[in-house]
Amino acid sequence: MRPYTGKQPILAIESSCDETAAAILLPPGLILSSLIASQAGEHARFGGVVPEVASRNHLLAIDPLVRRALAEAGITPRDLGAIAATSGPGLAPALLVGVSYAKGFALALGIPYLALNHLEGHLLSPFLGRESIPHHIALLVSGGHTQITEVRGPGNYTVLGRTLDDAAGEAFDKVAKLLGLGYPGGVEIDRLAESGDPAKYAFPKAMMERGERETLDFSFSGLKTSVRYFLERNPELSKSPQGMADLCASVRHAIVEVLIQKTARSCEAAGLNDIAISGGVAANRALRSGLTELCQGKGWRLHLPSPELSTDNAAMMAFAAIHHLTAGESSTLVREIEPRWRVGPETPPCPPSAEFRR
Repeated sequence: MRPYTGKQPILAIESSCDETAAAILLPPGLILSSLIASQAGEHARFGGVVPEVASRNHLLAIDPLVRRALAEAGITPRDLGAIAATSGPGLAPALLVGVSYAKGFALALGIPYLALNHLEGHLLSPFLGRESIPHHIALLVSGGHTQITEVRGPGNYTVLGRTLDDAAGEAFDKVAKLLGLGYPGGVEIDRLAESGDPAKYAFPKAMMERGERETLDFSFSGLKTSVRYFLERNPELSKSPQGMADLCASVRHAIVEVLIQKTARSCEAAGLNDIAISGGVAANRALRSGLTELCQGKGWRLHLPSPELSTDNAAMMAFAAIHHLTAGESSTLVREIEPRWRVGPETPPCPPSAEFRR
């Protein structure tokens, strides 16, 4: 097997859920090509992602997508220095497609293969192209994951808090389904909320206690239940454009306020000045503007991924792979997928500062 020199382009494949993605990067982070085959339309009729449908579509899409990525990058397979693939967390049938393809490709070319953690790709995405990653607090919010992580550098992570049930993006999608907005519904809620009053209705903001019971974990399942009961009592609201706008704005506020406050507490407790946000919900306008306002008021630095790097993509996976490959790391071809692969150890939250005890 040829060793990776740190100078050749690498191919990364992402297939953890319902997006088939392939990207080719040249170190330290020049995107030569980045392609995504979306399955959103396929799963919309089911109201969510069906693993078997996702894996079948990955099988159909992956080889043509990789060939297109190579053509757009203007290189041949022999020019690649390594191949990486998302190995977890994610849907097992979907992960198997991308990992198996990447292993076979790497074996045929005699180049290193690297198994990647999907969450790490998101965590590093706001810094794509940079050779160094600052010590910071990262808020990762997507349809499947919501967590706060202290990032000291590539591969050096400590999870400070995570959701105990629904992820933030999942909560948005479930509420959207209750409102008849279809799938994926988070974007539609965000759009409707722009013309609504976020203070019109009060929905629960779970696990926001102070003092001894204070935690950096999240819980959004109660919000969905609260909205369901609210709609049963007020069925006319879903038929009124302004009522829908106010309802969406109030739901968005309940989710976003928790995310912002817990991120602020984490940064304050850790004594850091940098916050990064990643994942599909990073595109939410209220979350972006709220964190921007927070950081401006505190004198902190906010790092945001570009819109195309917020949702699942292979470019962010390739960037994470570059850091590991240049450090001499690779994976064996017998390594299995890890559908529940977590990133970094867990730690109890640091005591919040006096400012956040009030």
